[in-house]
Amino acid sequence: MRTPIFFGAVHLLFYRNEEVLLLKRKNTGFEDGKWSVVAGRIDGGEEVKSAAIREAKEEAGVDILPEDLDIAGVIHRKNGNTEWIDFYLNVRAWRGVIVNAEPHKCEALQWFDRRALPEPMIGYIRTAIGKNRGEMWFDSLGW
Repeated sequence: MRTPIFFGAVHLLFYRNEEVLLLKRKNTGFEDGKWSVVAGRIDGGEEVKSAAIREAKEEAGVDILPEDLDIAGVIHRKNGNTEWIDFYLNVRAWRGVIVNAEPHKCEALQWFDRRALPEPMIGYIRTAIGKNRGEMWFDSLGW
């Protein structure tokens, strides 16, 4: 039996009517030049919503209360030799003004109509945004 290698990540889905907030990655060493969402790894000893709250502050400069986050879905994803459990969270409310708080890692932060997403975009992010916002979902990618 092989020992599983799991990493966890949170992905924040900020919606404004039919628009979704996307950021364009740069200088990270992973999918640079592609559009994604506010996201990041879950640190050891960190709960999912706590990780999402931290990432929102670090990347978009806003504060979120735990009760303003809902788990929208989960993707179990294979990336090379690693396995990821990605948690997608709908953000119902936030405090402050959304800004590019990490310009050294983010080329742009912009709202897009979710029916007309930009290219190039990280594939699993596009998959998540295309899911039904009204019900919790699960997907398995890269297997």
